[in-house]
Amino acid sequence: MKIGITFLLLALYFSVSAQHNIHRKVYSAKMHKNVDVIIVTPDIQKGVRYKTVYILHGYSGNPTRTIEQDIPNLSQKAIEFQTIYIIPDGNYNSWYVDSPLDAQLQYSTFIGDELIRYIDLNFPTQKNRNARGLLGWSMGGYGALHIGVAYPKVFSIIGSSCGAIDFNRFGKGYQGYQVDKVLGELKDLSPSFRIYNNVDKMIHNEQRYILDCGTEDVQMLEMNRSLHQQLTDKNIEHLYIESPGGHDTAYWNKSLVNQLVLFQNYFGHERL
Repeated sequence: MKIGITFLLLALYFSVSAQHNIHRKVYSAKMHKNVDVIIVTPDIQKGVRYKTVYILHGYSGNPTRTIEQDIPNLSQKAIEFQTIYIIPDGNYNSWYVDSPLDAQLQYSTFIGDELIRYIDLNFPTQKNRNARGLLGWSMGGYGALHIGVAYPKVFSIIGSSCGAIDFNRFGKGYQGYQVDKVLGELKDLSPSFRIYNNVDKMIHNEQRYILDCGTEDVQMLEMNRSLHQQLTDKNIEHLYIESPGGHDTAYWNKSLVNQLVLFQNYFGHERL
C-alpha cells in the first residue's frame, strides 16, 4: 500500500512540476540591468520544439498581475496550444520603446532582440518567425505594433487589444500616462514612434495583424477604427474586431483569450 501511495504521489508531482510559471531575471546588455520575465510553459517533452508568443502588459501592469488577473488561464492555454508564453516586465510605463531620453528604457531592443535570443537559447522553441507571435493590450498593444512592425523577421503575427496607438488623441493622457517622460514632448515626437506613420512598412512585412477594441472604450475606440481604415485603404490584410466592453480587465481577458486562439490557427497556416 505504501509503495502504491508513493508512486501515486510521484506521478502527481511530475504531472504538476512539468507545467511551470518560471520566473527569470533576464539581463539586457543595452540597458545594463535585469528585467523580470515570467515564462509559462506546457508539459515540456523531450525532443519537442514549441511555438512562442510574447505578451506585453498594459500601463502600470506587470507579469505577475498578467497571470493572476489579466489572463489567469494562461497555463491552461500553454498546455492546450502547446505554446510557450513569455511575459516581460514593461517597467510600469516604458511604452516598450527605445527611449531617446532614458538609457534604462530600451525595451524595443530588449524584446525584439535580446529576450528572443535568451528564450531561444534556454528553452526548446521553434526558432523561426513562423512560430513566433507578439501580443499586447493598451500600452502593450502599442508596444506590440511598434516592436512587431520594426522586427518583421522575428514575428509573423501581431495582436493588439484596445491598443493605445495614437498619441495625437491622448490629450492630457500624454502626460498622465507619462509618455512625455519616455519620448519627450508630443510636438517633438519622431515619426518612428507613431503607428500611423509606419503603416506603409506593414505592406511589405508579410505579417498577420489582429486589432480589437471594446465598443465602450471611449479613449481607444476611434484610434483603433482609424488604424483599421488605414490598413483597409492600403489593402493590408488584417482582422479587426469590435465587441461590447470597456478599457478594463474584463474586456481584455476575453479579448486576449480569443486572440490566442487566432494565433494558434495562424501558426498552422502555410503562408506564414
